Amino acid sequence: MKFFYTKLVNIETLISNLDELDLSTGEKAHLANLVDSSLHSAILDEILSNLSPEDKKLFLEKLETEKDHDKILEFLNEKIENVEDRVKKVSEQLVSELHEDIKQAKEKTKAD
Repeated sequence: MKFFYTKLVNIETLISNLDELDLSTGEKAHLANLVDSSLHSAILDEILSNLSPEDKKLFLEKLETEKDHDKILEFLNEKIENVEDRVKKVSEQLVSELHEDIKQAKEKTKAD
């Protein structure tokens, strides 16, 4: 699924690492959905934490109605300083944590 922040976030290496785990296709798809959901929550938390109450309402309305993702980013750039860098930072932190989780899962599998 595409979101307004999709072009700012790269999870391809994470998905590749999931593919290396000894899991069924359904399990991998479920984990990929969890990654998307976690990323979405973390990014929305960062954005909402930096908007005024009035701008939060406007942002949520735009999320519901605006199909042009660039217009959503444009709105956020007007309201939050360095919003794109913030989104990238939050996503990179989460992806890094998830890479570490996958690494630990691989090591545990080898030990078993």
